[in-house]
Amino acid sequence: MTQTGQAIQVNTRSMAPKERRSLVFGKFDQLGVNATMELINDQDPVTLRSQFELEKPNLFSWETLESGPEVWRVAVTKLKTKHGAGHCCGACGG
Repeated sequence: MTQTGQAIQVNTRSMAPKERRSLVFGKFDQLGVNATMELINDQDPVTLRSQFELEKPNLFSWETLESGPEVWRVAVTKLKTKHGAGHCCGACGG
């Protein structure tokens, strides 16, 4: 992982596929609001995007920067944090 400007770069190409998901979600969880993670992958991350949509609905934006055939790059930006225990912003008093 490297940081370029305001985007954190996460290159998963040299990792085993089963290790990629936990790294990407862990890095996303560490992002501040409006921070961006640039994901670099050697295959289309369509499954990963589906997992984001299921587990983190309305918390991210997804922008394709490069779409193969050898390298896929996407920018994933954290729009807000999950509301609930340990994640309360205090705005609603709940």
